[in-house]
Amino acid sequence: MLSQYLVSRLRNFWQPRRSHAIAEASLIGLVAAVSAVILKFGSGTLGVWRIQGSNIFPAWIVLPSVGLGFGLLAGFLVERFAPEAAGSGIPHVKASLANVPVKLSWRVAIVKLLSAIITIASGLTLGRQGPTVQVGAGLAAGMSRFFPTSPDHRRQMIAAGAGAGLAAAFNAPIAGVLFIIEELLQDLSGLTLGTAIIASFIGGVVSQLLGGGSLVYPRSTHLDSSMDLREIPFYLVLGLAAGVLAALFNRGLIQSIKLYDRLHVNLPLRIALAGLICGVIISLLPVEFRNNTGLREFVIIGGVSASRAVIVFVTQFFLTLIAFGSGAPGGLFAPSLILGSCLGYVVGVGEQHLLGMSSPTIYALAGMGGFFSGVSKVPITAIVIVFEMTADFQLVLPLMITSVTSYLIAEKIFPGSLYSKLLALKGIDIEHPTSVEGILSNLTAEKVMQPRVETLDVNMTVEETMQAFSSSHHRGFPVVEEHKLVGIVTQSDLLQIRDRNLAKDTPLREIMTPHPVTVTPHHNLSNVLYILDRNNISRLPVVEGQRLIGIITRADIIRAEADRLNCKSETGPRPEPSYVVYQTRSPSTGRGRILVPVANPETAAILLEMAIAIARDRHYEIECVQIMLAPRYTSPATTPVRTTKSRRLLRQAEALGKKWNIPIHTQIRVAHDVAPAILETIQESHIDLILMGWKGSTSTPGRIFGDIVDTIIRQATCEVVLVKIGNTHLPRFWFPQQISTNPLISFSSTPQVSGRIFPNQSRPRFNHWLVPMAGGPNARAAIRLLPALITLAQEPKIRLTRVFHPNETKPDLTILERAIRQLIRRRQLSSLVVAAPIQAESVSEGIINLVKQENYDVVMLGASREGLLKHAITGNIPEEIATNVNSTVILVRSAIQSS
Repeated sequence: MLSQYLVSRLRNFWQPRRSHAIAEASLIGLVAAVSAVILKFGSGTLGVWRIQGSNIFPAWIVLPSVGLGFGLLAGFLVERFAPEAAGSGIPHVKASLANVPVKLSWRVAIVKLLSAIITIASGLTLGRQGPTVQVGAGLAAGMSRFFPTSPDHRRQMIAAGAGAGLAAAFNAPIAGVLFIIEELLQDLSGLTLGTAIIASFIGGVVSQLLGGGSLVYPRSTHLDSSMDLREIPFYLVLGLAAGVLAALFNRGLIQSIKLYDRLHVNLPLRIALAGLICGVIISLLPVEFRNNTGLREFVIIGGVSASRAVIVFVTQFFLTLIAFGSGAPGGLFAPSLILGSCLGYVVGVGEQHLLGMSSPTIYALAGMGGFFSGVSKVPITAIVIVFEMTADFQLVLPLMITSVTSYLIAEKIFPGSLYSKLLALKGIDIEHPTSVEGILSNLTAEKVMQPRVETLDVNMTVEETMQAFSSSHHRGFPVVEEHKLVGIVTQSDLLQIRDRNLAKDTPLREIMTPHPVTVTPHHNLSNVLYILDRNNISRLPVVEGQRLIGIITRADIIRAEADRLNCKSETGPRPEPSYVVYQTRSPSTGRGRILVPVANPETAAILLEMAIAIARDRHYEIECVQIMLAPRYTSPATTPVRTTKSRRLLRQAEALGKKWNIPIHTQIRVAHDVAPAILETIQESHIDLILMGWKGSTSTPGRIFGDIVDTIIRQATCEVVLVKIGNTHLPRFWFPQQISTNPLISFSSTPQVSGRIFPNQSRPRFNHWLVPMAGGPNARAAIRLLPALITLAQEPKIRLTRVFHPNETKPDLTILERAIRQLIRRRQLSSLVVAAPIQAESVSEGIINLVKQENYDVVMLGASREGLLKHAITGNIPEEIATNVNSTVILVRSAIQSS
């Protein structure tokens, strides 16, 4: 009780409050500043090592080698640990703030930080400011997961983290706030503005204290930055040139990304290729080109001629296109500033020759803001960034003329945000944000409905109907006849039994409501909600023609809205279909087909053994599939994969099938996700039953069995059998040497001298079976599988049981009697099957205690209505049982009925 009280008080304490938001924003600003300083000094230290190496050894060897090696390392880190860390990072932050399900977390932030340090140090012409924005946002997103906050509050904290990152990178807190308002969140509410100001201020101040300030030109350099009216045309020309070239630069970035995509190589090779090319080009240029930050400062303080500035602009322009298109973790802010400074310096030299009024350095600073404005489409932020870095108020007017002109020209030539267009390349559209009303209008019933529907047959009796209601949490059931919807029965319909004094054997069709209100799978949620309100009902059958394909409830609609608000909707880039890279076919002689996904070589053997047992009993064929994952940014059809080990494993499965005369087909698929690939295989190969391994537990929040298994259980139309292998160490593969002809004894109990089934190891036992029963179609499916699976046993013994509460004085044993009759009718098992109920406070407690007391080898669960299907959602009984027993646990879900 005390622990519950403390937890409750802690939750109440951390409820969202303005004071907590301010404290959280302060902490975010501090962490973002530290990460920005680490990025600066980390990349600087490695960069100095690279430059010193190129001075000692031949530059044409060192620079390309470092670019190649560091590119491979950075690409590996991103691809292996956080693919979201590729590229600038700002588009990902913007997508997350637009409620697109793009991952932002501590893991993404750390990978982004490390990979950006390596990328920038490799010599690629990319900046560290863009990565600091994503690092700050990722750290804020990870921090916000510890607090029970609303989605809006979380978005505000992510935006504050992004602003703090930018403020720390440029030592420009005001610019950090304006960037949030102008580009990312576009929100001026009090909480957003307050947290953004606090986080950006702390980020900028702490970064400066730790030595992370951004140096543009020596503060000791005093320049007369006052502007004469005669200079206005030159600043307009500078803005015009910056706008045109910035638009051309943006178009070049898009084309560069598309070019790399056409190469069909993975991310490490793309970044390594970019590092190699940049290293070769830079090695041919003068020494000052090897340090990007020093090069910008060199241009600004007037250390180059106009011709040298043009060369810097051209080389930096194309090197940035090469680097950014590869997907390397680096930003565009620093390259934009270098390009702008070169362009402004050239215009300033021209003005000095004609009028002799201002230093080219002033024009270089104005050009920085102009080109930055044209690329990022944030003119106010561009003005403030340069102003805060220089602390020269007289620069504001030249900056305003240049930045606004550049923005207007660039917007005319290349309209829209560059970051939005980068997201559009990945299939993410954030230009038209979807409101809740938009969700209801865009989502259809097919996307939200529950495809698994518990139905009652029209020929059932009233007594059977009452039993179904008593063992279910549902308040109504669709009624079907030959898989077609003919009515619906609810708890209110059962009142007719008492009012009309109906007999227990009265058919269900006499009390059901015929011709129920239905919707089609193409109805949008607005129409569904209207029909629910209009008819004052809580659920609607979804039909296609007369065939029942699902059911949709008010809770499903609420869940769809909540998923969208929490960035869990399916909006965003859709994974491409899987691609078959290897396939073998056997003669099709079976009456059905079993699918066995092969993922773990240590469990593949026992899964195939069980599949063969079922296939022999039902005269089925077996389809073995292995899924190989492809990165999101590549197409499964063009991703290079190595299939040697997979083919070796599948060939062993084929040999096993030939030994027992079971047709075994094999295939290897390349896919973005495992679950959709399995569902595609089920559909394409006309699978009747899928048999797959199951860990027995999941650490994924909101999941019952795990991401993959949950998806298969919800969407696979065939019968599903999940197997959690008992805690017996299994061999990598085996070949059974002898099988008894006795239908109840599959494997010989005589030890083999050579070629044993499990060499030097014991195989999991399948002798003592416990089958809890609670009624429902899934329990019946488990009973139908039992005769085939007990052929794995040497001395099979089966106990059917039902858990009932101690308060029940007379437990209902009808279900157990039915199951025994079904088993005896299938096989002569009367001497092997016993039925005995047990008392327990809960289903899981009763089963776990019984397994431990009597040492059952296998627990076979049918995901039934009351006992398992209901609690799999609310209490997850299968996981609790599987976690707390050492036995093998088999969970069966029957096929979804369809016509």
